[in-house]
Amino acid sequence: MIDNRKNMACEEFQEQLAELIGSGADASSHPHVQTCDLCRDFLAELEAIAAAARELFPIEDPSERVWDQIQTAIQEEEEGKTSAK
Repeated sequence: MIDNRKNMACEEFQEQLAELIGSGADASSHPHVQTCDLCRDFLAELEAIAAAARELFPIEDPSERVWDQIQTAIQEEEEGKTSAK
């Protein structure tokens, strides 16, 4: 688990960063980031990269046609199971 010591080494913090971010915690509030310019800058760069990546592939809802095809496929599968019995 993440060690919240202020005197944590940069290498140790960076090794645990993926776990920290994956847990949904606010990495920028970690005590090491509060006291270490290097890791604060590193985290800011990671956040900028993540934001840019999200813009490359914006989340869009599938069209109505896709939902209709899914529903049709489900119905056909259910009908196939019923007639196979």
